[in-house]
Amino acid sequence: MDFVVLLHIFVFAPILFCITFLSLPLPSPTYFLAWKSQLSQPVADLVLRNGVIYTSDDSLPFADSMAVANGRVLCVGNRSFVQEFEGYGTQVLDLRGKVVVPGFIDSHVHFIDGGLQMMQVKLRGVNKKEEFIRRIKDAAQSTKQGSWILGGGWNNDLWGGDLPAASWINDVTPNNPVWLSRVDGHMGLANSVALTLAGITNLTDDPRGGTILRTANGEPTGVLIDSARTLVTSQIPEDSVDDRREALHRASNLALTRGVTTVVDMGRYYPGFSTELSWDDFSDVYQWANSMSKMKIRVCLFFSMETWSRLVGVINRVGHALSEWIYIGGVKAFADGSLGSNSALLYEPYVDDPDNYGLQVTELEALLNMTTESDLNGLQVAIHAIGDKANDLILDMYGLVASTNGMRDRRFRIEHAQQLAAGTPGRFGKQRVVASMQVTYDHYLECLFYYYIISETYMEKDMKCFFNREEYIAE
Repeated sequence: MDFVVLLHIFVFAPILFCITFLSLPLPSPTYFLAWKSQLSQPVADLVLRNGVIYTSDDSLPFADSMAVANGRVLCVGNRSFVQEFEGYGTQVLDLRGKVVVPGFIDSHVHFIDGGLQMMQVKLRGVNKKEEFIRRIKDAAQSTKQGSWILGGGWNNDLWGGDLPAASWINDVTPNNPVWLSRVDGHMGLANSVALTLAGITNLTDDPRGGTILRTANGEPTGVLIDSARTLVTSQIPEDSVDDRREALHRASNLALTRGVTTVVDMGRYYPGFSTELSWDDFSDVYQWANSMSKMKIRVCLFFSMETWSRLVGVINRVGHALSEWIYIGGVKAFADGSLGSNSALLYEPYVDDPDNYGLQVTELEALLNMTTESDLNGLQVAIHAIGDKANDLILDMYGLVASTNGMRDRRFRIEHAQQLAAGTPGRFGKQRVVASMQVTYDHYLECLFYYYIISETYMEKDMKCFFNREEYIAE
């Protein structure tokens, strides 16, 4: 190779490069600080600013900015502090004064059931008999002959209290069996086609833990309460796996639109129903959705207390947390029915049904044995009790189990705790039993008030504020 060419390559070219590099302007010191910052701390995917962000932290109850990365909150604070987490690709959203709160946790839902109802005839909020009938008629016109018409969410209190009857809908559903669940899930209406399929006549006895409502002549009205519902529901074809997975998808989307990011799912188990339903949903729906990265909200799952030993086996193998999305909570059982269905267990009879004191849907001895074993194996126990007598029975039983198995942080739950005798509210705090209550929208603001004033002191005040606001304020 020519000597002059070699000289340019190995001598003059490096010299020219060095001269050119040294002639470039030096970056400002902030450039290196920013570069160092990118290496030493994560960069936010999203920054929210100019908002009212509730933090639940007493040292900083409210902030105006928040940084998020990979689905996790990096920091919450003032704008200048959070701005340090901004980088290339960070999306910045101006909230313009809107409020941000932590995701809500719904402590008692029947999640798959609710999602399935979203695909059926919607009767929630219907306040007229005529509208009730019209919706069923419309559904019948679009349903092929012989197929079931399913729906739910009706509340007879909204149209004056009269219970619906098969006679309301027989004329508009002559060729289709119909089953429509009440809003509380403890009562349902069947038309005459469905009653015939189920073999229900005036000679059919009430099953244990259930009631077939009848006319003065003894004829079934079509309304079935608690375990009596299974006479009809057992005839309904099982929901497909695809439908149940779609139900999870729909229920999750609805929850997120309401700000609910975690739910405690009590499953599809009701008095008299198969204990396998919740287990089927666990394997076919939840575990599937988790493995396919299709979970959208976090769930805490409860199973029928009758299957406590099976649940202990699962927890011993895989633990309580299957993933960041699915947590195995505990077991649930039922003590009674519901007030709306006149099946809550009471000390006094119902005013409009003087011979009716409600239903005890599970034998107390069996309930005691299952609770003792479940608690002994470390499972959290939740028992549905609405009537005043049912609540006292369960509190008595919880006290006996706690004394037998020894003291620990077990957090027994009573689901609903709706109708309490005069001396009962104070027992919850003394026995450290969680009153897992649910309210209708009409009582939501009052419930928020209660929550606010008891959030840190409910145990010290024996939870009186749950039931007597004036007494709490007076103290």
